[in-house]
Amino acid sequence: MDTLTLSRIQFALTSMFHYIYPPLSIGLGVILVFMEGMYLKTKKPVYEQMTRFWVKIFGLTFAIGVATGIVLEFEFGTNWAAYSRYVGDVFGSALAAEGIFAFFLESGFLALLLFGWNKVSPRVHFFSTVMVALGSMFSAVWIVVANSWMHTPAGYHIVQTVNGPRAEITDFWAMVFNPSAMDRLSHVLAGCWQAGAWLVISVSAYYLLKKKHTEFAKASIRIALILALIASVWQLITGHISAEGVSQNQPTKFAAFEGHFTKSAVAPMRFFGWVDEKEERVKGGIAIPGLASFLAFGDFNRPVMGLQAFPKENWPPLNLTFQMYHLMIVMGILLIVLSVLGVILLWRGSLFKTKWLLRIFVVAVLAPQIANQVGWVTAEVGRQPWIVYGLLKTKDAVSKTVQGWEVFTSLMMFTSIYVLLFLVFIYLLDQKIRKGPVEEEGMTQHRA
Repeated sequence: MDTLTLSRIQFALTSMFHYIYPPLSIGLGVILVFMEGMYLKTKKPVYEQMTRFWVKIFGLTFAIGVATGIVLEFEFGTNWAAYSRYVGDVFGSALAAEGIFAFFLESGFLALLLFGWNKVSPRVHFFSTVMVALGSMFSAVWIVVANSWMHTPAGYHIVQTVNGPRAEITDFWAMVFNPSAMDRLSHVLAGCWQAGAWLVISVSAYYLLKKKHTEFAKASIRIALILALIASVWQLITGHISAEGVSQNQPTKFAAFEGHFTKSAVAPMRFFGWVDEKEERVKGGIAIPGLASFLAFGDFNRPVMGLQAFPKENWPPLNLTFQMYHLMIVMGILLIVLSVLGVILLWRGSLFKTKWLLRIFVVAVLAPQIANQVGWVTAEVGRQPWIVYGLLKTKDAVSKTVQGWEVFTSLMMFTSIYVLLFLVFIYLLDQKIRKGPVEEEGMTQHRA
């Protein structure tokens, strides 16, 4: 394989592996605020016990997330030097803002969150929990802003330099609030809340099935299920809004979502199928006539631009985009169904006796992870062949001096290290779950 292909594989591997952890920490941060807030309000020991336990899980995900995220920033310089020169002014501003306004806030209060239980007052500790949760979400804000600019560039102009053209910011806030930024941010945050919520639900369901730590598990699952329901419904709404934005700003990607080839025609929404690029049609599956037109424009009869309206060299990989998009939708619907069903049974008082659903809850922790991963694959692969939509193609963004064998060597190294890190994460997570929540020394003093 050539340098470009290997560099794309390497960046996909490192970014997808890294993205296992930030959604968990962002979602857990929100849940920790609710749990510790309930403790301050009610003074019930179970809420402090819950907060202490999930803080440990949060600390583990945060640590692995930081370690795996550092690699990505180096790759911009090693593998994608041409891209970095082109968008350094834009991308660097967003990443600097992320460091100043998010990472410093989050890491600054993290020590109080982890180690300040018996050293500061309950209210000060709760304040640190809120700050860490806000910091984790602010981090997502700036990363999504930077990525969204690559999809819908705004607030810039192109200047010619001795090293070639580069984008420079002319309006910082236009760059921040580029056409897709807020829609994508709300969709990403909903996915993060679901990841954290379903981790709590999964572990709590496991304890209920094992008849261990039942009071802790019941209280935890109540809070997490409410967040999971809110996040799943919000994700459906923001997903629809994002689809409208894609249809207007990236019509080629929207056509790829549904395998819509006809130059201009009413577009159906398909459930499953296989995209045949040679015959330019989708084989198999079920299609609802006009539904994609409705998603894009709110009109079942409005024509949608198809792939034939664009040069073939600007088509993304069609089948991969199509399959990932539909898998994302399936996972989203599944999470809505499980959340609604869980809340209904919780309200009726029968959830904790419904063992078949609790068993599903244990493994459902994978669903938001799958949805988040395939959602990013859909967004990034669907943007191809552009790395900055309409401005810079991916093939022109790769480093010119890096050799294929060098990328392959580092790819093998990172794969080995990341597999090892994942195994360590799973081992430590399993150890903490098996140990479970305990009445720790000092809890009485903290409650006082």
